[in-house]
Amino acid sequence: MTEGLRERKKRETRQRISDIATGLFLEHGFVTVTMADVAEAADVSVNTVYNYFPAKEDLFFDRSAGVVDQLSLWVRARPEGESAARAVLRELRADVEAVSPRIGLMEGYDRFMRCIHEAPPLRSRLWSLQQEIHDDLEATLREDTGADAGDPLPGLIAGQLAWIHHTVFTAVGREMLKGCKPGEVSRETLVLLDDIEELLSEKVLNYAVRGAQ
Repeated sequence: MTEGLRERKKRETRQRISDIATGLFLEHGFVTVTMADVAEAADVSVNTVYNYFPAKEDLFFDRSAGVVDQLSLWVRARPEGESAARAVLRELRADVEAVSPRIGLMEGYDRFMRCIHEAPPLRSRLWSLQQEIHDDLEATLREDTGADAGDPLPGLIAGQLAWIHHTVFTAVGREMLKGCKPGEVSRETLVLLDDIEELLSEKVLNYAVRGAQ
């Protein structure tokens, strides 16, 4: 559908507020910056900021929706003959090999991670996002395999795959905080992914193979 003028203006306003807020957070710290500061810098009312972002954490994690359903999208798009775990490993490897900003392999990501480490509310929200990732993936696996509500496997497998995702992001963030270059971190993370795959059982690696009877 074609985006209308009103919708476009709302999207652009939302993005401008988010971008300005991110700049303020990275420069002054998340705890120090208030919603009023963001409103003043964006030249809008405080109410306008709250209309787009109910909480200050929403401003920082503006793109969290795309993170929450990423694993589910990878699993749904896997080709015939590929399992859920191998789809996630393949996609993560592709991002790492491409030195993709999507997983934090970019200059300046250390500032983003430092902001999180220095702000307990952001660490708490990050934990909540990790739980949302797990729950979203569990629902996808349950639907994909036709598992009934009492079957524990979709939740257990989702836990393993969410752990892989979290471990990779944590490792990238930790190395970027040390001042390492994205290319260097990419090479180290590929080794980590190999180690992770070796730790996974055959039951995890072969769960939910597309097209399997």
